[in-house]
Amino acid sequence: MVADAEKFKGEDEVIKKRVEAKNGLENYCYSMKNSLTDEKLKEKFTDDDKKQIEEGIQEALKWIEENQTSEAEEYEKRQKDLEAKFNPIMMRIYQAAGGAPDGMPGNFPGAAPGGAGATAGPGGADELD
Repeated sequence: MVADAEKFKGEDEVIKKRVEAKNGLENYCYSMKNSLTDEKLKEKFTDDDKKQIEEGIQEALKWIEENQTSEAEEYEKRQKDLEAKFNPIMMRIYQAAGGAPDGMPGNFPGAAPGGAGATAGPGGADELD
């Protein structure tokens, strides 16, 4: 039994990394979606901002649904692409709202490692979809 566990350890790590990356991308999408309806922020978004974010989220979630077995790096790349598109909008929104939430610069979804949109932390990747 121990030999079997050792045999599959590497494969399990690859699967774990993939699931964490997938969950991180999904969490980022839903966090951004929630930002659009946040009472303190929703009026700060322009119609173009909303359209760009909603379309980006829809596209990403559709891609996730169609690519359940993609490699972790593919999920991570998709998240970084969305962050590059959404972060300038979110910085402007938070500045217009009087600063970042909790007074912490960069504390918006996907701002930086460890931010609200960072990949799933403990417990975030416990489920296989």
